Amino acid sequence: MTAESRPPRVFFYVQHLLGIGHIARASRIAAALVEDGFAVTLVTGGLPVVGFPGPGIDHVALPPVATGVDFAGLAQADGTPVDAAFEGARTRLLLDAFQRVQPDVVITEAFPFGRRQVRFELLPLLSAIEAARPRPIVCASVRDILQENRKPGRDQETVDLVRKHFDRVLVHGDPAFARIEDTFALADRISDRVLYTGMVAPPAPQPSPERYDIVVSAGGGVVGAALMQAAVAASADVDPALRWCVITGPNLPQRDFDHLAASAPDRISLFRFRPDFPNLLASASLSISQAGYNTVGDLLQTSCRLLLVPFATGGETEQTQRAQKLEAKGLAVVVDEATLSRDTMSAAIGRALKLPPPASAGIQMDGARQTAHLLRQLLSERAD
Repeated sequence: MTAESRPPRVFFYVQHLLGIGHIARASRIAAALVEDGFAVTLVTGGLPVVGFPGPGIDHVALPPVATGVDFAGLAQADGTPVDAAFEGARTRLLLDAFQRVQPDVVITEAFPFGRRQVRFELLPLLSAIEAARPRPIVCASVRDILQENRKPGRDQETVDLVRKHFDRVLVHGDPAFARIEDTFALADRISDRVLYTGMVAPPAPQPSPERYDIVVSAGGGVVGAALMQAAVAASADVDPALRWCVITGPNLPQRDFDHLAASAPDRISLFRFRPDFPNLLASASLSISQAGYNTVGDLLQTSCRLLLVPFATGGETEQTQRAQKLEAKGLAVVVDEATLSRDTMSAAIGRALKLPPPASAGIQMDGARQTAHLLRQLLSERAD
C-alpha cells in the first residue's frame, strides 16, 4: 500500500495521572479520527481505565505511573517511586512504538502546557520526530481552560517548546466561552499556531428508562469523597420523593465507598461506575458533580441542571474557572470546595433545582469531529 492510498496514521500520546478526564477526552477524539478514516495508535501511560480507549484504536500501554492530589512526583502501579531505570525503559518503549508506527501526525495531550512530569520521555520523542523523514505534523491537544502556572518561567518554556516543535495547538473549546489567553498569559506569542475545535463532547444521549431525579458523580473518584458525603447527608433535607443515584467512580478508596454505603438511605442507589452515565443525566433533573471538562461536556448535551463543586485542592484553578464561567451565564450553581458541608449542599440543591434547563447555551460541542476535519486540512496543505 502506498503512502497516498493508506489511511493517515496518528500517534496520540496521553498521560493520565489522577483522574480519567484526559484519557476519556483523548479516546473520544481518537474514536472520531477512526470514524473519519484515520489509523490511530493511542499511547497511554496511566493506570488502566475500563472502557478506554475503545474499539478500533491501536493501544500501546506503557508501564503505568500515577501521582497524588499534590502532583508531587510519580509512582509505579505498586507505589514504588519512579527511578531513572524505569524512566529509561518507558522512553525506549515509547520511541520503539513511534518508529514502528511511522505516523503522519503526532498529538501530545496536554504537553507542553502540562505533564512536565513526563518530560523525560516526551523530549526524546520530540527529538525523534524532528529527525524523522518525512517529519510528521505535530499538534498539542489541550483543554479550553488551562491550569495556570505558578512558577516563574514555565509559560515561556511552554512557548519555546511550541515554537520549536509544534505545528498547531488544538484548543478543545469554543472561543465564545473560553479563550486560551484567559488562562495562558503568553498566548499572543503562539497565536499563529492556535486552532479551536469546539468542546469534545459525545452526541446528545437518549434519556435512560432507569430514571433518577438527582445524579451525583465525581469522575474517577480519587478526590470525590467529600462531595459525595455532603450530597448524601444533604439528601435528608430534600424532598424524600426524589430518587438519587450516586456514582462514586472506580478509584474512590474502598473505605470511603463503604462509608457511603453505610450512610446512604434506601432512596439512594450507589454505584462504582455506570457506562450509561450520559443517559442517566439526560433523564435527571439535577446533576451534582465536580466541574471537570468531560462531565460538563456531558451535561451541556442534556437539559439536566448543574450543581458544581469544582476541584481546587493543591492550587488547582481549571475547574473553578469553568464553574464560574457557567455560573455567570446562569447555567450552574457553584459550591466552593472549601465551604462544602451538609448545609451548603442543601441550600445549593434548592437553588439549583430552580434553574432553567441549561442546554448547551450555544457552545460548540462537536470538537472531536472538528479535530478530524482540521487534521485532514493540515495534511492536505502539506501535500500541496
